[in-house]
This record gives sequence, C-alpha cells and structure tokens, in this order.
Amino acid sequence: MTHAETILLYILTVLLSIFFLLGIILLIALFKLVGAVREVVTKAESVINSVESVADVLKDTEGRLAFFKLIRNIFKLAKKAHKRRQ
Repeated sequence: MTHAETILLYILTVLLSIFFLLGIILLIALFKLVGAVREVVTKAESVINSVESVADVLKDTEGRLAFFKLIRNIFKLAKKAHKRRQ
C-alpha cells in the first residue's frame, strides 16, 4: 500500500467509527424518548379515568338533594378505589 492509501484508510476508519458512535448515541436517545412517551401515555390514561369518574359522580347528582348525592357518590368512588388497591 502506498502512503496515500494508508492515509485514506485511516480517514475512512475514523469516519466510520464516528458514524457508529453517533448511531449508538441516537439509538439510546430514541429508547429514552420511547420510555418517556410511555410514561406520558400512562399518566394520560390515569387522568382520563379520573375525569370519567368525576363525570359519573356529577351525572348522578341531579335534583333537590344534589349536594348530599355528590358526597355519597364520592364515598362510593373512594370505596371502589380502596378495594382495587387491596
């Protein structure tokens, strides 16, 4: 091999190494991003379930004794949540 070919080989080797390192770094960043997105989706599902529960509570509280019905529904939901946790 000539001197020029050796220099070219070194340059290409360094560039390929840099390319692989950048690829690995980007892949790790992508995995972290996917994990963060999963956490956000899980929290969003929890919020949606909470909103649905609140909507059910408010839906059942119509009429003259709405305040007391609201309190009763809150206690019912608290009991259900406590049973699910056990």
